[in-house]
Amino acid sequence: MNKKFDVIIIGSGPAGYVAAIRASQLGLKTAVIENDKLGGICLNWGCIPTKALLKASELNYSLSKLDQFGITISKTSYDWNKVISRTRKVAGKLSSGVDYLLKKNKVEVIYGFGKISGPGKVIVTQNNDDILFEAPNIIVATGAKSKTLPNLKLQSENIWSYKEAMIPKQIPKKLLIIGAGAIGVEFASFYNDFNCEVVLVELQNKILPSEDQEISDIARKLFEKSGINILTNTKVSNLESYNKGISVLLESSDGKKIKKSFDKCILAIGIEANVENIGLENLNIKLEDGRIKTDECGLTSQPGVFAIGDVTGSPWLAHKASHEGIRCVEYINNPSIKSHGKLVIPACTYSRPQIASVGLSEGDALKNGYKIKIGKFPLKANGKALATESSEGLIKTIFREDSGEIIGAHMIGSDVTELISSFCIAMQLEATEEELINVIFPHPTISESLHESILNAYGRSIHI
Repeated sequence: MNKKFDVIIIGSGPAGYVAAIRASQLGLKTAVIENDKLGGICLNWGCIPTKALLKASELNYSLSKLDQFGITISKTSYDWNKVISRTRKVAGKLSSGVDYLLKKNKVEVIYGFGKISGPGKVIVTQNNDDILFEAPNIIVATGAKSKTLPNLKLQSENIWSYKEAMIPKQIPKKLLIIGAGAIGVEFASFYNDFNCEVVLVELQNKILPSEDQEISDIARKLFEKSGINILTNTKVSNLESYNKGISVLLESSDGKKIKKSFDKCILAIGIEANVENIGLENLNIKLEDGRIKTDECGLTSQPGVFAIGDVTGSPWLAHKASHEGIRCVEYINNPSIKSHGKLVIPACTYSRPQIASVGLSEGDALKNGYKIKIGKFPLKANGKALATESSEGLIKTIFREDSGEIIGAHMIGSDVTELISSFCIAMQLEATEEELINVIFPHPTISESLHESILNAYGRSIHI
């Protein structure tokens, strides 16, 4: 096994493995250190298997609505074990795919726990043996882990992190989800569509706190319509597990307290960077709010050491992490290429309905002092959405009044996570309303709603 490289990357998630492939493409001798399965949390326990779960729950919901299309099926059922095992097969297939890609690109994979012992040096523990590897460039891509409530240890089988929530032996009858960000909302949608009684609790005054207020309000209305009980401005004062379930004391912002019982509880209160036990104490690495502080190319305060992905902080998104990985190794290969321009990072929540956004919300645009024009188009006015029984939702666009540049797009509805990329391209190219108005969208498609929203911002609506 080679022990000297140009680049050593600790972690093989979407940041690490993508960085490794690009580094090798650039001619850098590259190694990836991984203590578990290739692909990291995203491929094995996050992005991919959760979408497989959500597809199953979406199908289960759709089957219950077949009569709307004039189709009758006398009885439907599902095999819960197959639902769960399919997601593990999908995750396993993609992890194997990462292994293939790394081998194809001649990246050396080193299995074991990696720890930086000093500038240019990484010690990997394999079967109680410590092996030293060296490289002038070390990239930390160790990701993040779930936060937990103070003084609460995940020792009870009734209190789940995202991992336990993805492989339950059976569906609980009553489920408490603490945290209404993207992860909490996705699990609420999944379990609700399998007829579980779900209560979603959020400390802040709205669900999906990072989303545009109007979209968040619509999401809450639609989730509650589907049967999810949502409590905002509410904190968990006490949480206890016993043999057959959990007991929780919920306290609202006005001081009212409610005691409830559930079968299970999912903690979805956020994540924190994996910075422990990786050797940062052996370096001059600056942390900020528990994450590694870097510049736009992943440079840390320690020369020769870089950091990318979730370990550097929010937004905690796989596509952002991969982009950072590419940008980092391209800088390592050619430090004269410092700037890659602005980052346009979309956010997606794969619940039913889906939520997607990019750029500034209406509130943030106003806080930044922009004079803005806002366009809106409800999906109930779109022919394709009506034909496919997916007419609940809204497309919202935000433009600068002075230049006409699009600075934000927010949407809720069926498959909007597939539509948001159009606005990402537009924003990356700094497109204006004039250019977007003259784009021809195919008919009949839900994507026409994007065009209609743009028209609406400038008083040119056709279908509303």
